[in-house]
Amino acid sequence: MSRPDDPSDARVVDIDSVRAEALSCIRCPLARSRTNVVWADGNLDADLLFIGEAPGFHEDQQGIPFVGAAGQLLDRMLAEIGLDRTQAAIVNVLKCRPPGNRDPRPEEIEACKPYLEAQLAHMRPKVIVTLGNFATRFVLEEQIGITRARGRVYERRGAKVVPTFHPAAALRGGRFGGMSPVDAIRADLQTVRHLLDRARAVREPVAAGASAAEPVGATQLGLF
Repeated sequence: MSRPDDPSDARVVDIDSVRAEALSCIRCPLARSRTNVVWADGNLDADLLFIGEAPGFHEDQQGIPFVGAAGQLLDRMLAEIGLDRTQAAIVNVLKCRPPGNRDPRPEEIEACKPYLEAQLAHMRPKVIVTLGNFATRFVLEEQIGITRARGRVYERRGAKVVPTFHPAAALRGGRFGGMSPVDAIRADLQTVRHLLDRARAVREPVAAGASAAEPVGATQLGLF
């Protein structure tokens, strides 16, 4: 799936149409317990995408991802590398809060998968940061834990993928491999900053004369 300025594919995602579908979604039982669908925050046309697990209490109340303590920590660490939410998109694997903040279930991930797939297809990010186990397994398509996955850069979906700890785990403390989760996230975000700078330095100019493509919704894309 390509952006309008990429002539290699005639279709682009009509992300507003997909968002409208998501906001009224009843594809799994989480629709009955949610307060709000939590679609995204930041800039869905950015080069950088953060993917978390699922909304928590505050996110469910406000309809915005990462607005609680974990989100505030993420914002502070983004500022340390000279970025903010206007320069990245922040989404979750699940768009609705699981009751009691329990782990997502496989059938819920499968039901919600088309929305994240559409966000990825629309953005075509240069760098993806997966926060925690569920996002890492979704993007890498491997049953791998975050403690084993982090510290490496993967290539998936045409992007550099940087797995790191979820900020909520960092707030709980502890140490992993001799490093606190906070320090690990900081180190991983330095890698992200480097990858973004390198991607922007080598980006080719938009091909002259490329024609805009006709947007299509998630159903037309075959995501549902």
